[in-house]
Amino acid sequence: MNALSPQRPHVCVLGAGIVGLASAWQLRREGFEVTVVDRAQAGAGASAANGAQLSYAYVQPLADPGIWRQLPKLLFAADSPLKLRLQPDPHQWAWGLQFLAACRASVSQRTTASLLALAAESRAGFERLMAEERVACDFSATGKLVLYADEASFAAARRQMALQQQLGSVPQHALSPRECVAVEPALAGYAPRFAGAIHTPSECAADCHQLCLELLRLLRAQGVRFEFDTPVTRLVRSADRIVAAHTPRGEIEADAFVVALGTASHPLARTLGLRVPVYPLKGYSLTLDVSDAPGAAPRVNVTDAARKVVFARLGSRLRVAGMAELVGENTQIPSDRIDSLVGSARALFPEASRFDNLRPWAGLRPATPTGLPVLGRLRAGPGNLWFNTGHGALGFTLAFGSAQRLAAQLRQSGL
Repeated sequence: MNALSPQRPHVCVLGAGIVGLASAWQLRREGFEVTVVDRAQAGAGASAANGAQLSYAYVQPLADPGIWRQLPKLLFAADSPLKLRLQPDPHQWAWGLQFLAACRASVSQRTTASLLALAAESRAGFERLMAEERVACDFSATGKLVLYADEASFAAARRQMALQQQLGSVPQHALSPRECVAVEPALAGYAPRFAGAIHTPSECAADCHQLCLELLRLLRAQGVRFEFDTPVTRLVRSADRIVAAHTPRGEIEADAFVVALGTASHPLARTLGLRVPVYPLKGYSLTLDVSDAPGAAPRVNVTDAARKVVFARLGSRLRVAGMAELVGENTQIPSDRIDSLVGSARALFPEASRFDNLRPWAGLRPATPTGLPVLGRLRAGPGNLWFNTGHGALGFTLAFGSAQRLAAQLRQSGL
C-alpha cells in the first residue's frame, strides 16, 4: 500500500477510537492526506461505552496525595472501586512506582493546570465540529453534580474547586443536598446520604461511540481512507524515519505516523525500543433504558465520588460507568462488578429504570502515571513518529484539544 498524494503530506493514524478519529478530523481540516488503521472497527475499544461525560472542568488526576491512605484497600479489598492487583509484569510495577511518585500535591496541581488548559481547547474544538456539521450523538449540556459522602471529602472538593478557579476554570458552586435536589429532582431520595456536591452548570455529555461513527461518516466523505480489521504488527524504521506500518495485509507507507492506539501504544512502541508509560485502567459500564416519569431518571450528569460511579443521560438511555482497576489486559466482566454498578444506580435513582436490560461492558482506558497524555514526538524516537495516547478516563474530554495540538506540531515540523 503506497502513500497517496505527492502534493500533500500523507499521515497514517494508527487507532480509530475517539482520539484517533479526532486526530484524523483535525489533520484533514488542515490539508493532510490521511489514512486511519485499526485492528477492529471505529470506536470499538475504550470509546465504545465509556462514561459519556465531557468533564471539561473536573480533571483532577487519579494520582493524588489521598491515594496513600487508600493503599491497603486498593491492594486487598474485594469491593474497592479502585483496585490494584499485582501482575508478574515489569511494566505494571514500573508504572505503579511512577504513579505513587506522582501522588504529591505539587504534581497533582501542575497536572490539573495542564489538563484544564487542554480541556478548554478541546471544548472549543468539539463545539466547532458541532456548529459546522450535523452530528447525531445524543449531546446534552445539562451540567454536572459531583456528590461527596462526608464533610471531609466535601471540604477537600471545595479546596480543589478553589484551586481550579485560580487556574481559570469555568464557574463551579458548592451546593448542599437540598440545593442539589433543586438542580436534579431525581436525587430527592438520596439527599440524606451525602454531605454536598460541586455543581458545574456548563458540563456536557454525549455518546462517544455514536460520535466515532459520525466522524467516520464525515471523514469518508472527505476522502480519508480507512483500513479496519487490520492490526499493525510493527513499524518499519529506516534511519531516523518510519517508512511504513506493517500489517497482515501489506505495508502502509506514509510521510508521518500518529500512534493513537490506547493501551496498545506501549507494546508497539516497545518494538522500536521506545517506552510509552501507558497502562490499562479497566472500567465498566451499563446502559439502561430509562423511565420518562418526571424526577425518575436524572437529566443532569451525576458523579458519586465515593463510589467512583458516573451517570450520564443519553437521550432515552442512562449510562452508568465506573471503577478503576489495574489488572492488566483483561476485559472480562465479573458479575460482582456489574452487581455493584446496578446497586449504585438503584441507590441513587431507584425509579430510573426497570433494570432488566443492562448492556454491560468493560474497557481499558490508557493511563499514564501522572494523568497527562503522551502528546508529540519522543526524544529518542523517529522524527516522523508522533504519539497521541494516555488520556486515561479523559479521552473523550481531551480528544479534540489533543488533536489540535498534534496537528500544530505536524504543521510546525515542516512536513
